[in-house]
Amino acid sequence: MTDSKTLIAIALALGGLLAQPAFAQTTSMGTAAAPAGLYQALGEKPGITRLMDDFVNRLVKDPRIGSHFKDVKPAALKESLTDQICQLSGGPCKYEGADMKSAHADMDINKGHFNALVEVLQSAMDAQGIPFAQQNRLLALLAPMHRDVITIR
Repeated sequence: MTDSKTLIAIALALGGLLAQPAFAQTTSMGTAAAPAGLYQALGEKPGITRLMDDFVNRLVKDPRIGSHFKDVKPAALKESLTDQICQLSGGPCKYEGADMKSAHADMDINKGHFNALVEVLQSAMDAQGIPFAQQNRLLALLAPMHRDVITIR
């Protein structure tokens, strides 16, 4: 069963989809501009690297969604996600991977898979000691990607 912390974080992140003002700045990835200080709160590039290492390790082992990553090279995924989160959070990195729609087009991802991924990310953030408020700031940046990641409606 999903705990209340997870439900709150998912609700806050997905709420950002509806509450994003028309004048909000967006990044080249179509997400809202990073909140000030988020990159630093995540531990800058070394902290994000540790987080993505933990996240991908958990992801590939998760019984709900691990099979989606059976043909993925974990080291390459970690590096790509590190650059993506670094850029999204306001860091100096440049994400040069595929857009989310192309990257997930053939993966048969449904809402349950997406929610499981969010839970795995939250577990990794908890393990890395990232404060709940900072977790929600990151999730709010990632939430709009659900439109391109979920391929089965």
